[in-house]
Amino acid sequence: MASAFFPLLLFLSILSLLFPFISSSNSPTTIPLSLFNTNPNQDFYQKLTHLASVSLARAHHIKNSQDSSVSKIPLYPHSYGGYSITLGFGTPPQKMSFIMDTGSSFVWFPCTKKYQCSKCPVSSQNIPTFVPKLSTSAKVVGCLNPKCSWIHPKTNPKSRCQDCQSPNTSNCKQVCPPYIILYGAGSTGGLGIVETLNLPNKKIPNFLVGCSLFSSQQPAGIAGFGRGISSLPNQLGAKKLSYCLVSHRFDDTSKSSMLVLDSSNEKSANLSYTPLLKNPVVARRNALLEYYYVGLRKITVGGQKVKIPYHYLTPNSKGDGGTIVDSGTTFTFLNHGIFEPVMSAFVNQVKGFSRTEKIEKLTGLRPCFNVSGHKTVSLPELKFHFKGGAEMALPLANYFSIVGEKDVICLTMVTDRDSGSELSTGPSIILGNFQMQNLFVEFDLKNEKFGFRQQVCK
Repeated sequence: MASAFFPLLLFLSILSLLFPFISSSNSPTTIPLSLFNTNPNQDFYQKLTHLASVSLARAHHIKNSQDSSVSKIPLYPHSYGGYSITLGFGTPPQKMSFIMDTGSSFVWFPCTKKYQCSKCPVSSQNIPTFVPKLSTSAKVVGCLNPKCSWIHPKTNPKSRCQDCQSPNTSNCKQVCPPYIILYGAGSTGGLGIVETLNLPNKKIPNFLVGCSLFSSQQPAGIAGFGRGISSLPNQLGAKKLSYCLVSHRFDDTSKSSMLVLDSSNEKSANLSYTPLLKNPVVARRNALLEYYYVGLRKITVGGQKVKIPYHYLTPNSKGDGGTIVDSGTTFTFLNHGIFEPVMSAFVNQVKGFSRTEKIEKLTGLRPCFNVSGHKTVSLPELKFHFKGGAEMALPLANYFSIVGEKDVICLTMVTDRDSGSELSTGPSIILGNFQMQNLFVEFDLKNEKFGFRQQVCK
């Protein structure tokens, strides 16, 4: 997450919009998790191309991140490649849809009737927004509120507030400075507020959430589930975060699975675990502290180990290298130095099918194979091997997808370049949600472990 401060004029205009409301259980929570559709009219090739390009944009953002200003919840899949949850904020509750994102920590929603979204697939007038004036519990975060530093971790917000510089800081009535958040595709900006979060089995007062006044390419709010202090799990005091992503094939479905925020310490059954690694601590790169790093030790294709230089697998002193799990990325990203040997392993082992360069250029995915005329197709198994001995054998549908009229299949992973210098900053491997379909995954936040098992999600 990256942030900056608005010009004074924009800041004052935001204050005028928000002025009407400015003022000086241990059981698991389960929330439905579903897909979120932003452009249902795209044809199949457009969707693949879009998902590949968005996955790359997301990877570039994660790899270049700079500093910036048990509950069960239904989790739904969407054709744009992500998953969403619905949360109720305010008194009385106003229900809003949020994209579930383990790669960031801030929670925000489109806010006020003046909300504007540029370059969105739908008009701003058709985007549901939170209306603070309709809630009796909404309050703007003040400069003296400790949660202001959650929004602006790299600076002292008080230094931005003239009233808070006087000897008698108790007279400070200024609000916390506005935020701007940059994502791989798009951005958003607004003010931090504290509001009541209404979950199925509990109410959470004074929950920090962003009241965004404008966005670019962000037609819905984002619920950050990362490791930062402002994330939804951390604000709820959850000890575990788990979910099972229902299968999505570039379309929207009414099916949903459950996202579980658990405050208990009960052990889950039949999971393979690998440690959640300590995040790299690098000056001016606080965003690295939000990611879930895991120790990927090797990749095998058809049982054969892929030769990967070790420096890709472990973060160095600059925070470059290593592997993260990111629900906001669709197709898994591999640095070019990893992708090429993985791709070559498939090309060398897949026999009897010709490469289809036309589809590769069209979709941005490779390798793609022409399988027309074949009733069955046998492909090498892809397996990720993690620190501690955990092995993730992916279902075939999680790493190869049928393209067109069932005559072409493509590897659903992306890389940063075809030629030129490699983008070497940040994580080398970003495990995306497409590869996690029909896997139950658990982030054991208390014991710092990442667990998984194959499971039909429903």
